[in-house]
Amino acid sequence: MSAELLTVLFFGSLVFFLLIGTPLTFVLGGISVIFLFFEMGSVGFYIVASKMWDAMSSFTLVAIPLFVFMAMLLERSGVARDLYNMMHVWFGGLRGGLAIGTVAICAIFAAMCGISGAAVVTMGTIALPAMLQRGYDKQLAIGAINVGGGWGILIPPSILMVLYALLSEVSVGRLFAAGIGPGILLFVLVSIYIGVRCWIQPHLGPALPLEERGGWRAKLVSLRAVILPIFIVFIVLGAIFGGYATPTEAAAIGVFGALLASLVNGALNLKNIQDSAIATLKLTAMVMWILFAAHAFSTAYTALGAQELISGAMSYLPGGAYGSLAFMLVLLFFLGMVLDPLGIMLITLPVFLPIISAAGFDPIWFGILFVIMMEIGYMTPPFGFNLFYLKAVAPPEVTMGDIYKSVAPYVIVTIVGLLIIIAFPEVALTLPSLFFDR
Repeated sequence: MSAELLTVLFFGSLVFFLLIGTPLTFVLGGISVIFLFFEMGSVGFYIVASKMWDAMSSFTLVAIPLFVFMAMLLERSGVARDLYNMMHVWFGGLRGGLAIGTVAICAIFAAMCGISGAAVVTMGTIALPAMLQRGYDKQLAIGAINVGGGWGILIPPSILMVLYALLSEVSVGRLFAAGIGPGILLFVLVSIYIGVRCWIQPHLGPALPLEERGGWRAKLVSLRAVILPIFIVFIVLGAIFGGYATPTEAAAIGVFGALLASLVNGALNLKNIQDSAIATLKLTAMVMWILFAAHAFSTAYTALGAQELISGAMSYLPGGAYGSLAFMLVLLFFLGMVLDPLGIMLITLPVFLPIISAAGFDPIWFGILFVIMMEIGYMTPPFGFNLFYLKAVAPPEVTMGDIYKSVAPYVIVTIVGLLIIIAFPEVALTLPSLFFDR
């Protein structure tokens, strides 16, 4: 059977079973194994098993449950509430200040935990009711939490980056360093958007009345809230970038920091530890199935000859290498509307990475573009995860329609940031060179 027909049958089967509601991991793994058997016989099973054995023996993989446990502990530690009180005092006197402070907290939270949902849930619970109570526009406030929550997978540490590094065989440390510059860039762009819009339309984000603004004493006292977050970020990222620890060892240090933060805030109890451990177990088990499906899919994809076929087809796209890159990003945008980031990673990376390498693009730079597109997927209808996280914790007067309407301007701002990183790769690549090319 020709490679063209096999490729059509392979991807057609994937689409069919996804449309009838079969879980993505089982679709990818099951169909890949079936096609491998008919193409290679039982040898294909040994290849998949060998790849899985290599993956399971990877020391880097241990970082995933550790970072997840760290995030779950921090979500329950009370750190976010203290941070919001500090931002309330410092930024509340500015137009749009509470929204800017909220995205700043999301950036800090992202630098502590590495997943998207934690910041969205905590800020949706704490910051959203406070902003609405003070007359903030619904869509401005909701969108700020939506976009800031997505930075958990971009600003290191990031669980999605660890998985990308495992599948693409790039350095986790370099990928973490590459996420810092783009994360700061997006924070600045979003803050500028909120500030300028509230300056033009003051009713969207009114400044707090004088009686609610804290004096300098209150502001200085409130700075205690940043001590624990800065401590956690410093010990985790400082250990990695300083060359004192691997990402996995730094994740273990981060768990210690999260336990310490919980202890200081009086949230270190058996129930919180148990709930965090159970949530970590569930997410880690899901990641193991995802890795199995990823290796089965990549093996089948290569064995069927689809890699050469699709690479050849993409060479006909106008615009050369950048035309192919644009096509990939547009495809990721639409996939992000209907699939979760891990599923998109499974489907696209075996296809995209050989093309990226052949075009001469840096796979770490592309990894940052990929993660930003997954951020957009988290916040775009109809199935963006952050939308449903927000609906679950938002006040009753916030409808799903309000959440959907809040998305557009923040997606545009994020795409502007993406285009800047494409035009100036140094935004992402300067820090990896600085920290690791010594």
